[in-house]
Amino acid sequence: MTGSFWWYLLLSVGAVLLITWLALVTAVIVICPRRGSLRQAFRLLPDVLRLVRRLASDRTLPRGIRVRLALLLAYLALPVDLIPDVIPVIGYADDAIIVIAVLRSVVRRAGIDAVHAHWPGTDDGFSVLMRLTGIDNQLPPAPRPTVPPGARDDPSI
Repeated sequence: MTGSFWWYLLLSVGAVLLITWLALVTAVIVICPRRGSLRQAFRLLPDVLRLVRRLASDRTLPRGIRVRLALLLAYLALPVDLIPDVIPVIGYADDAIIVIAVLRSVVRRAGIDAVHAHWPGTDDGFSVLMRLTGIDNQLPPAPRPTVPPGARDDPSI
């Protein structure tokens, strides 16, 4: 009985990771319908998992962030879900929604610079992640360069 439990646990973890990956792929395709979005979607879950692992092991981040990330990894590893996977679409989407919610809270608490420093993927993948978490819309706009008065009238510019 003990051997079958471990096989069941291993298969459950693999299934949860696959389902979460498929949900993230679907979200990326819906949000970013560009030509290279499918490649980004396939790379998103491994990059997110590496990001979570790197953030959880970073001792410079507050303990609350590391605890949140450890709880997220434990939730993903458990075969029990808030919404059973038997329910179509919603059953699989709850894992992706929880991942996005935790990452959103981590970005808000640790700052976008700390998360970007640990991001293992491309800049395009990071921007997709920020759009998925909704952080992209809440970032302050980049400061505009100031033009001294009368500089636009100068013909040498």
